[in-house]
Amino acid sequence: MPDIVPERATINPSRLQAMMDELSVFGGGPDGSMTRLSLSQEDGAARDWLGRWFARNGFTEAVDAIGNQFGSLSLAGANAPVVMVGSHIDSQPNGGRFDGALGVVSACEAVLAVSERLKAEKKLPVWNFQVVNWTNEEGARFQPSLLGSSVFAGALEREWALDRKDGDGVTVRQSLAQIGYAGKDTVAIPSALIELHIEGDKALFEANEKFGIFTRFWGATKYRLAFLGRQAHTGATPMAQRKDALLGAAYLIADLKQIAGEHGLDLHTSVGRLEVFPNSPNTVSSEAVLFIELRSGSPEVLAAAERKMKLRMEAAAEKAGVTFEVRAIDRRKAGRFAKGLISLAERIAASFGETARHLDTIGGHDAVAMSSVCPSVVLAVRSRDGVIHHPTELTSAADQAFGTQVLADMLYTLASEGLPANEAAA
Repeated sequence: MPDIVPERATINPSRLQAMMDELSVFGGGPDGSMTRLSLSQEDGAARDWLGRWFARNGFTEAVDAIGNQFGSLSLAGANAPVVMVGSHIDSQPNGGRFDGALGVVSACEAVLAVSERLKAEKKLPVWNFQVVNWTNEEGARFQPSLLGSSVFAGALEREWALDRKDGDGVTVRQSLAQIGYAGKDTVAIPSALIELHIEGDKALFEANEKFGIFTRFWGATKYRLAFLGRQAHTGATPMAQRKDALLGAAYLIADLKQIAGEHGLDLHTSVGRLEVFPNSPNTVSSEAVLFIELRSGSPEVLAAAERKMKLRMEAAAEKAGVTFEVRAIDRRKAGRFAKGLISLAERIAASFGETARHLDTIGGHDAVAMSSVCPSVVLAVRSRDGVIHHPTELTSAADQAFGTQVLADMLYTLASEGLPANEAAA
């Protein structure tokens, strides 16, 4: 591709902000919080809103069997390659408004701006466009995370995914039917995928830089582990006779923090969710279920941390006088995004006089799941103070617009010139 960036497909920042404001109504609180759990009624209403936007703007909507929602704009003809762009609109409980949602809204605005520019030029593009809203990226209601994109990419079996249950025993299958998104459409793997996301870290904010590119993604190992004790009275039962499942969990939680310290900055560990039964102030816990995460960019570090964790699990159970069982294990490999898309994003940012800082993404993104089946990349705009998954999560309107403009110019370049095969691979 030539070094000169084509004439820009100028976005409409006011239109972008109006969409963000409209989408934020679904599950949004007055303090800036967002609770739009996957396949909830709030998620269903947001999906309906997106579907109406597709219809008004000439996009053809499709919904597949896992509920992934697509809006296609086929300007290049039926056999042309497709660039898919988007993210997710489900959120964490009491999370922020920009994580995921900005990626979907920016995709809509960028594709619309590019199509307007192409029509004004009377130019026939060489690629088609497809906006996507993935199902259950967050993994807050159903586990594992990246559920919809992983099924789409073939990494998870569809029927297994549909049978995943939330904390109340409601399945993905049931939830899709309840909100009207048990789709039947078949959607092909795209030729490329681009996802815009807030950074969710401080690197860009502290460097006063507008834009970054996630070039590498960390791997993750996630356990759902249950410590099993015996229910008893917290007053009448002597301390030496107790089999406290929660105590076993507490020992391991502390050990996981210690394991992270043994590997410095190369390992993150967490227990983000703890389910205790019967969860009564006057009762020794008979069961404590931990949702454990180990994350690293190094497969060797990740494997070493898992070995250490297994030893600590046994030690914690023995110390508390309880047993344990592993109920689920999910794994995600570390890797790199497509060099051709990274290069294109760098050149577009440079045309604005801006840097494109290379970043690692420690959290998962749908583009991580998709990177195994097509060239993929995640673009990053800065988060104020690096906040993510919190009501104070904020990316300024100006930064939202800048990231969307870079995205639009990337799409315009792909529509005009395509992506050479030798630049597509990671």
